[in-house]
Amino acid sequence: MPPRSWRDTGWKGKRMPQPVKLHRGGCLCGEVRYSVAEAPLYSGICHCRTCRRIASATTLPYVVFPARTFVFASGTPRRFASSANVIRTFCGSCGSPLTYQNTTERDTIDIMTISLDDPEVYRPLAHVWVSAKVGWDVIGDDLPQYQEGRPVDDQTPSSS
Repeated sequence: MPPRSWRDTGWKGKRMPQPVKLHRGGCLCGEVRYSVAEAPLYSGICHCRTCRRIASATTLPYVVFPARTFVFASGTPRRFASSANVIRTFCGSCGSPLTYQNTTERDTIDIMTISLDDPEVYRPLAHVWVSAKVGWDVIGDDLPQYQEGRPVDDQTPSSS
């Protein structure tokens, strides 16, 4: 049986170089704020149709954190089931996308990189779901590209 996700494989690829510390972020209008006191596990840029639609953009960068210390510090985000087993949160006032969580993998949470207070420190490690990217969207970096989801041990990046 193939692994359900990259988390099930013991993936040994690059890890985020960030230490365990308090990471903070929030929405554009400031109504919703959150924090997580963990080291990030992975970061990527998603090209899937759902992420593109949620962001109203060609891509959506994200950072994966352990979920155990994630809290909404102020405000209450709206929740939206964007697909089977996926709950996303966003600010009900300004619409900023904030998080993605697969309900079958509650030990981690994906935070939208640009919602973090200092997004510059969370460099992406790869592009995912490039098979679904918009045709005119040209990837202009040398990060690994995966046709579908996050990388697993035996998955080779595509040549784009």
